[in-house]
Amino acid sequence: MELSLDGKVVLVTGGGAGLGRACVLAFVTAGAKVSVCDVSQEALDALATEVRELGGEIHTAVCDISNAEQVGSFFRATVDALGSLDVCLNNAGISAPLAPLGETSEADYDRVMSVNLKGTWLCMREALRIMTAAEGGNIINMASALSKKTYPGSCFYTTSKFAVAGMTRNTAVEYAAQGIRINAICPGNVLTPLLENTVSDEVKEHLAASHPMKRLGTPQEIANAAVFLASDASSFMTGALVSVDGGWTAM
Repeated sequence: MELSLDGKVVLVTGGGAGLGRACVLAFVTAGAKVSVCDVSQEALDALATEVRELGGEIHTAVCDISNAEQVGSFFRATVDALGSLDVCLNNAGISAPLAPLGETSEADYDRVMSVNLKGTWLCMREALRIMTAAEGGNIINMASALSKKTYPGSCFYTTSKFAVAGMTRNTAVEYAAQGIRINAICPGNVLTPLLENTVSDEVKEHLAASHPMKRLGTPQEIANAAVFLASDASSFMTGALVSVDGGWTAM
């Protein structure tokens, strides 16, 4: 199975750390040129150094994906810098403190929805405008196992990811005949550096136990799925919600 991304330009949002960073490095290793945004210039600078050490080509920009003007500027700059846009990975997302719905705040709701849902919509819209003109393209959204399941206290996050799943499937049908494929990855609990450094061993064990495989996923395992969906090996896939969750959503 050929997973080469030679000659492709891949845009990644929230690519400075965690799953996004793993996906960027996997794309570069597979031969892609990458354009990456994040809210942290420091993270982007560190990533750019890694990519160039791998012999890759990278364009970076600080961008708040909930801001339409910044999103439009970033997408236009990507095409200007790298010549095209073949694949868009909408990875950027945030969470909210766990709380029952009756104890949640409007500020948390607005913050989560502005990034996870509005931000994904804005980035899909810009990608679709470019890809429609180019008569083809590939969009991958980072959804979640919580696009298919529920978790007490996670109402805002779960709702946003259910919405991303619905937007993925609906838009995939709208654009399938135009040569644009749209799929989503639904990760389970993954041992990112953030989780490693901020969560107790007891909580990690609890999260691992939620998967039938009885372990946490790795960023590289999610990146492997992203490379597959970005490649021509997945050419007959669109509208799919691809579970990479150790069996969690099979329960």
